[in-house]
Amino acid sequence: MSAAVLVTGATGTTGGRTAARLLAAGHRVRAASRRAAPVPGADPVRFDWYDDTTHGDALVGTDRVYLVPPVGDPDPAAVMLPFLRRARAAGVRRAVLLSASAVPEGGPAVGQVHRALPELFEEWAVLRPSWFMQNFTGDHAHARSIREDGEILTAAGTGRVGFVDADDIAAVAAHALTGDRAPGTDLVLTGPEALSYDDVAALVTEVTGRPVVHRHLGYQGMRDRLAALLPAEFAALLAGLDRAVAEGAEDRTTDTVRRITGRPPNSLRTVLEREAAPAG
Repeated sequence: MSAAVLVTGATGTTGGRTAARLLAAGHRVRAASRRAAPVPGADPVRFDWYDDTTHGDALVGTDRVYLVPPVGDPDPAAVMLPFLRRARAAGVRRAVLLSASAVPEGGPAVGQVHRALPELFEEWAVLRPSWFMQNFTGDHAHARSIREDGEILTAAGTGRVGFVDADDIAAVAAHALTGDRAPGTDLVLTGPEALSYDDVAALVTEVTGRPVVHRHLGYQGMRDRLAALLPAEFAALLAGLDRAVAEGAEDRTTDTVRRITGRPPNSLRTVLEREAAPAG
């Protein structure tokens, strides 16, 4: 029997889509989540980054792993690197890490895992997607404020972002996990165009029929709003990412999705038409 791909975060935004693509292509998948939630066609397995008693069983029969870092942890390397060393000893030969376009190798948080990955595995890739298009359609704060208040609140000003479809991230992840050769590099993933939040609000209005506006709060306003919901340090980090957008840090597009998958990345309009509920 062929070895399986372990997909961490298998019920999440990219993990679930990656597992589905792998299964559709005929690969065995061990779907890892904290509650071992059923994933059709996969072998569910309980996995918690913070409970190393779950790590050994998750690795049984696997030779490749898709790594979704623990959400909101400012130092994910503390739990991820011991697991990755254990994975290598257990026979895992390829690892694909989900990072972010805003986090370079050696940077904060998952950037430290990015730096260590090539030393641990000969076959590896780091996916660095831009902001998700699903932030406007799912359970993200932007999607909720669109539905509840008809507004998107940011500190991004007129800065532009190459928003990317989570389906495209999953398509690249599946290729990176199962292709004859691992990419052996980091891959910055974007959609086909860079858009401001004003552009996004106009597009959501057009597609859904729900009037939506973008409200620019500025760094301090955004930080204070988030601090009411999140730890102060994390709120400052997120507001700082918006400020970087305002300064042009994410105003770019790449050809990575097309180059890896052979097809162009999906547009935000396509994703909104597929996933956003109409007004009323």
